[in-house]
Amino acid sequence: MHGLPARAALRAIVITLLVMGAAVAATPGRSAPSRFNATISPIGSELRATMTGVSWRRGCPVGLRDLRVISARHWGFDGRERTGRLIVHRDVAADVVAVLRRLHAARFPIRRMIPVDAYDASDYRSIEADNTSAFNCRYVEGTSRWSEHAYGRAIDLNPIENPYVSGGRTSHRASVTYVDRSTCRRGMACPGNAVVRAFEAIGWGWGGYWTSVKDYQHFSSSGR
Repeated sequence: MHGLPARAALRAIVITLLVMGAAVAATPGRSAPSRFNATISPIGSELRATMTGVSWRRGCPVGLRDLRVISARHWGFDGRERTGRLIVHRDVAADVVAVLRRLHAARFPIRRMIPVDAYDASDYRSIEADNTSAFNCRYVEGTSRWSEHAYGRAIDLNPIENPYVSGGRTSHRASVTYVDRSTCRRGMACPGNAVVRAFEAIGWGWGGYWTSVKDYQHFSSSGR
């Protein structure tokens, strides 16, 4: 009988430690390490209905059957993990997952990652939300030439932290501080950092290397 109080005390200590551990894991800005996971799936009926007439329409250079939705874990700016989605061409889906795996391992933060249909396929609104996105059946701005996004072979990453810069200016107020690239801050794509290396590993080009303008958010299989 003398062993019962001791066992009860030990059990109480174990429970206390478990509760303390849970409290630490739930502290804002912290997250317990986890393993990266991702899935690649065809465009289902619900997503097809959401995209049709918004980010995709008849006449687009690729059909919905050519696209895949990637659902993947990523780190947020608050240090917590989230599950986001990207829509890409089926031919590059596995490569994009490889990039996301490397970014997850580097704990690179992504603000949010959802299809542009949530913003009525408005590139401007998606950027304002600092949304990382891929497929969008649209032209290169100011032209009648299909963007690489229209093929599902381009990704815009953290577009507020990585703005499109022309003549030293950006169209998004929140991006103004990020026009200065002399210091590589969290969420930024910079020469030689984890982001640029991850895309270079799959043979994709970066708009940050362009000469006439700089599109720091833009990565694509063609480099344009």
